[in-house]
Amino acid sequence: MAQHSAAGTVIDVSGDKSVKKLQAKAVGLIGVLFLTVTGAAPVSAMLGNVPFAAGYGIGIHTPAAFLLATIVLTIFSIGYAAMAGRVSSVGGFYAFISQGLGREIGMSSGIASLACYSVFEASLTGLFAFFANQFFNTYFGINIGWLWFALFMIVLTGLLSYREVKLSAQILGAALLLEIFILALFALGIMFTSQPTNFTGEALNLFNVAVPVAEQKVGDLAIPAGAAAVGIFMAFWSWVGFEMAPNYAEESRDPKHIIPRSLYISVIGLGLFYIIVSWCAVSAYPTEGDMLAKAFSDSGNFYMTPLESIYGAWAKVLLGILILTSSFACGMAFHNTASRYMYSLAREGVLPSSIAETHDHHKSPHKASVVQSVLAALWVILFAIFNGTGDPNAQAYLGVYTLFAVLGTGLLLVIQAIVSLAIWNWFRKNGGGNILTTVIAPLFSFLVQLWLVYLLVANLGTFAGTSGFANAIPYVALAILLFGLAWGFFLKSSKPEAYKNIGHMVNEG
Repeated sequence: MAQHSAAGTVIDVSGDKSVKKLQAKAVGLIGVLFLTVTGAAPVSAMLGNVPFAAGYGIGIHTPAAFLLATIVLTIFSIGYAAMAGRVSSVGGFYAFISQGLGREIGMSSGIASLACYSVFEASLTGLFAFFANQFFNTYFGINIGWLWFALFMIVLTGLLSYREVKLSAQILGAALLLEIFILALFALGIMFTSQPTNFTGEALNLFNVAVPVAEQKVGDLAIPAGAAAVGIFMAFWSWVGFEMAPNYAEESRDPKHIIPRSLYISVIGLGLFYIIVSWCAVSAYPTEGDMLAKAFSDSGNFYMTPLESIYGAWAKVLLGILILTSSFACGMAFHNTASRYMYSLAREGVLPSSIAETHDHHKSPHKASVVQSVLAALWVILFAIFNGTGDPNAQAYLGVYTLFAVLGTGLLLVIQAIVSLAIWNWFRKNGGGNILTTVIAPLFSFLVQLWLVYLLVANLGTFAGTSGFANAIPYVALAILLFGLAWGFFLKSSKPEAYKNIGHMVNEG
């Protein structure tokens, strides 16, 4: 049934039996949180981002960067949650932008969203493969090539995501609870240890969040000057995943209330947790110099060394295992979102309609899930062909994980900037909300996201290195956006029915 608004015709598919829909009322608020917060991967965010932010960015002020990110992303969520409360679509960003700024720009964001979440799954296989290789080498003396671990993760993720969304929520929920447990154990250990620590309120000083680490020597170790942009960007990077909540609107029990609530809970909850854990991490060493030396020269053990000194070797082993479950769960969360983007695009006729089919029993987007598994495998295999498989650190960690994450994050920031503008324009046309919800928050978020894109591009060498692929990342992202835009114009002239559907299929049932 078509509904009309100032934004154009919106097509409600809830009563259309010809459209294969996802499993209705499958998950509640807790389930949506498990499906999305796991994408932020707290263990991976803390262990991967905090040492980098401290050693190469802003040192002791790293927790202040997480405080800044919490404030900014909460403001972003004000408009985003308001839009989610009005539009229930599995397309998420794609639907919001299509209805706010037009179908062509929506098509560009839809292709870009699919690409960035597809790339994110591939990226996390690199992190999983690196730590899996390290774990088996350390504890069993077995050297298994990282590519096999990466492909194993893709296959297992595909098998689990093929089934109903409740299973994904249960698996991701268990992984998330274990991540929270080990990081809480770390934080409590640092707070109450009798060993020397360096807690100071200056770590939370927002006014010094842009002060980079000064060039210095700690013992025989020369530490170069840091870049404030690195510390700030790494903090924002740690939330990637929370924005996926609207993609589960069709499968949640009460999307108009559950999706907005999940956005606020995930942003603020993660923010408070990140601030505390990162504050404990940079305070876990006797002096700031000791902390900087560890972050700069031995970032892989930045958390493990103090954790082991407080609790013993068992805690280090447990954290090593939970890094694997964290990276796996994070990749699975991105796989689920990429599948739903693909399903949404196919349901609207933008991609082959066969991909829009849902499983007769599980009601999962099973064909889209299979296609996404193939895409993730292609990303990883192509990287391995051109870069080799003999060096897990250079190829799996610095290559697959870091480079693909930078590409995906860059695309995501651009899309978040566009969706902020779309939210403002949608409410301008349709009314509702208030000036904070519909004007101030979206326009503020638009400017901040553009600033973050600038930080990424201006510091690309620090984030991604100087390889050919690293240098090409901005151009690859631009090519994806332009392809989606061109596809939108092509559909307008050649497939008007599909063009009419772009981002405008909703489920109000």
